[in-house]
Amino acid sequence: MNGTVRKAVITAAGRGTRQYPASSAVQKEMFPLVDRDGLTKTVIQIIGEEAINAGVEQICLVTQPGDEKLYADYFQGMTEETFAAFADKPWAIEAAEHLADFGRRLHFVSQDSPEGYGHAVYQAKDFVGDEPFLHLLGDHVYIAAAARNCAQQLIDVYEEGGFAAVSAVQPTPEHLLHLFGTMKGEAVEDRAGVWSVAAIEEKPGVERARAHLRTPGIPAGQYLCHFGMHVFPPAIFEALGHHIDHDLRINGEIQLTNAQEFMRTELLGGGPGGHPAYGACSIEGRRFDTGIPYGLMETQIGLALAGRHRGEIVESIALLLAEHLAPVARKQG
Repeated sequence: MNGTVRKAVITAAGRGTRQYPASSAVQKEMFPLVDRDGLTKTVIQIIGEEAINAGVEQICLVTQPGDEKLYADYFQGMTEETFAAFADKPWAIEAAEHLADFGRRLHFVSQDSPEGYGHAVYQAKDFVGDEPFLHLLGDHVYIAAAARNCAQQLIDVYEEGGFAAVSAVQPTPEHLLHLFGTMKGEAVEDRAGVWSVAAIEEKPGVERARAHLRTPGIPAGQYLCHFGMHVFPPAIFEALGHHIDHDLRINGEIQLTNAQEFMRTELLGGGPGGHPAYGACSIEGRRFDTGIPYGLMETQIGLALAGRHRGEIVESIALLLAEHLAPVARKQG
């Protein structure tokens, strides 16, 4: 058995340029969404609750310099003055208690210069120490299609043993490869949806993927692409440190995917039964990218259709579609 995953690292240091102009007023991780329970929350709260509900006890946010106070203030719960205003709203008081509990779990580190995704993760080295940790993206919302949330599914595969590191993946069509880190896997016997990883590349071209990253058993034209969450051992920081010390960059940035491949090939020994120590697992669920306008809209629809107001939303969407399609039908008629 592997160690218990008690810590999570969430990167929230991006500039949010794709969500301008709103991101000039508030960080994209603080954009509001209505969650499945019907409460309006920030993106970062929804992501953090994903980790907490999977058993994580402490969360480190990697932020831009100076943003720590914004998050700390949000997660402190109610002041006495605010409490008085909500005294007759027990649901709000309960929500505030959850916020305060979240805040007690929070730690912060800042990425003082924007040198890439891998560089941001590296800032959490001291927080992690010598433990395995869950890593989540600060602009990805995960919606499970199973009883266990997406993070719990990943952690379960890790804690079953056999791998020192596990990345969540999702079969992805090749025309989207330019958006994701991609893995080549070999199926693990008697573990459906679990692969030992044979290669990892950052956003490969289609021809490169066809030649080097095909996973047996995955339909033609699809590849195992990052889902946006990982369980890493502390060795990932040694790998990132190697890339930082030797100034190994892609498009001028320290990338996480390169460090994952370096860790896999240079730092991790073989797992039980002769399997490589880096694993990948499919997730019953979907990832939604709130960092782009279309993705933010799609995320809200996904949360609504998975939540307590599903019936009302389905009815509303049906009415909107009927209104939208009526002029088209009249024109065709």
